Amino acid sequence: EGVDSERGARLFETLDCIECHSVNGRGGKVAADLGRRIDRNFSPAGLAATMWNHAPTMWPAMRERGIPLAGDLDTQGAADLLAYFYSARFFDRAGDAGRGKRVFESRHCADCHGLTAPRLSEAKPVAQWDTLGHPIELAEAMWNHAATMRVQFAARGWAWPQMSGQDLGDLLVYLRNLPAARNGTVHFYTNSGAQGEQLFKSKGCAACHTGRLALGPRLKNETLTDIAAAMWNHAPKMAVAPVPLAPGEMREIVSFLWARQFFEDSGDAKRGNRVFAAKGCARCHNGGTGGAPVLPGSGRRFSSAAMVAALWRHGQHMQEQMVKEGIRWPRFSAREMSDLIAYLNSPAAGKGGVK
Repeated sequence: EGVDSERGARLFETLDCIECHSVNGRGGKVAADLGRRIDRNFSPAGLAATMWNHAPTMWPAMRERGIPLAGDLDTQGAADLLAYFYSARFFDRAGDAGRGKRVFESRHCADCHGLTAPRLSEAKPVAQWDTLGHPIELAEAMWNHAATMRVQFAARGWAWPQMSGQDLGDLLVYLRNLPAARNGTVHFYTNSGAQGEQLFKSKGCAACHTGRLALGPRLKNETLTDIAAAMWNHAPKMAVAPVPLAPGEMREIVSFLWARQFFEDSGDAKRGNRVFAAKGCARCHNGGTGGAPVLPGSGRRFSSAAMVAALWRHGQHMQEQMVKEGIRWPRFSAREMSDLIAYLNSPAAGKGGVK
C-alpha cells in the first residue's frame, strides 16, 4: 500500500505527538517544530536516525507530561507519518520572487495570463488559479494546459519555453506572494495510489516509459517542482498530444510512482555490516540473546519506516535492557541508518556473506 500523508496527519494527533511537537506552528511548543526541521535535504533514513537519536530524551519527557506511549505504530503507519512530515514543508526550496517574476515574463506566461484580469479569454488570470497552493494539482493543470499552449506558441512563432525545477520554484514563490494569492495555503499530500498503476497504463505512459525509460528510478530524490518542470519540457517532444488527466488522476499517478520510490532506501550493505557491529547491534541481535530477535538474514523487509515502527513499539524495552547490561544507546547518522537498513535487507547478511 502506498504512503498517505493525510493518514499520517491523523496519526500525529492520535499518537499524541502533537502534545509536544508542532508542524508549521500547529501543536505543542515543548519540542521542535517538525515542519521547520524537515526539508528536502532530510532523507527518510535521516529522519529515522533523528527519531532514534532523540528517543532517550523523548521518553522521559513524555512520562513527565503524563503522555502514554500508547497506540500501536506499524510500518505502514510510520510511512504515513513520514509522508506527513515531508508534506508540511515539501516546497520550501530556496525560491526567489525576483527571479520568479523574470521567469513569468521571459517564458511568455505574462503574454497570455494577466495577474488580476485575463489577457486572453481562454487564459485564466493568476488571481483565479486555485492550484498555486496544491503542487500536484498544479502539475496536473500544467499537463492539461500543454496542448493549448502548443497551438498558441506555434501561432505566435515562439519556441517552447524550457523550465527547470528551480525556475518553477522561483515562479511559485513570486505568484504565491502576489496580493491576490497571498492568503492561500500550500498543501501537498499523497494518497495510496491504488488507481495509479491502472491510470499509468490507460493514459499510454507505460507504452513508452519502460526499460531504461522507466520512470520509477528516474523520479527518486526528485521534487515535485522538478517533476512538473520535466513534464512541461517533455510535452512538445511527444509524438501525440498529452492525454488529458481528470481531477485527482495526477495525484494517483504521482502517489503510485514517486512516493514509493522516495521512501525506499539505497544504502550500502557492506558499510551497514560495519555499522551493525560498531553500534553494538550484533551483541543482542546476532545471537538472539535476551529475547532479541536475530535480524541479519531474517527475511524481513526493513525500511526507514520499519525502523521508526520498531523504535516506537520496542524501543523503551530495548533501552531498559541496555541500561541493565551497561550498553550505551547507539546514535546514527543518516548514512549509517541507510547502510544499516541495506545490510539488514541483504540475503547474505545472515550467512556471513556481507563483508
